[in-house]
Amino acid sequence: MRILTDYPERIAKLETVYLGTSPDDTRMTPYQVEGNRLSTGAGLLKLRGVDDRDAAERFRELMVMVDMANAVPLEEGEFYLYQLFGIRVVLEDGTLLGSLVDVLETGANDVYIIDSPTYGEVLIPVTPETILSTDVDQRVMTVRLPEGLIPNRSPS
Repeated sequence: MRILTDYPERIAKLETVYLGTSPDDTRMTPYQVEGNRLSTGAGLLKLRGVDDRDAAERFRELMVMVDMANAVPLEEGEFYLYQLFGIRVVLEDGTLLGSLVDVLETGANDVYIIDSPTYGEVLIPVTPETILSTDVDQRVMTVRLPEGLIPNRSPS
C-alpha cells in the first residue's frame, strides 16, 4: 500500500484496518492485521483471511483506513489527507479549476494533483502563496496559481 500518513510508525500498532473505495464508502470492511512491514514510502499488510496474492489482488485500488480513535489528533487548521480527495478547487475569482485527485509528497513541499475539465491534469505546489484557503466542511479549496502554471492564463 502507498502510505499517506505522516506517522507511519503507528501502522505497526494497528490491530484493525478498514478497506473501501473512499472514506465515505458505506460498504467499508474491517480486517484484523496479522502483520506488517514498512519500506520507503510503501507498506505491506498481512490481513486475517487474506492468505495469498490472488486474494489480495481484489483489494487493489482500495483505500486502507483506520478508525478515528486510532487517527493522530489534528492541530487547529489542519486536516487529514482523505478529507482533500475529491474536494472542489476554485481560483480566487471563483472559477472552477477542477477536483483534487491525488497528492504527491516531494522534498520541498507537497503537490496537489487537480483533475481539471478545462486544463487536464494540473499540478499545484502546496505553499501558503498558492493555497489560499481550504474548507473541508464546504468541500472547497481556493487557490492562486503561479504565473505560467496554466498556459494562456494570467494569475488571478
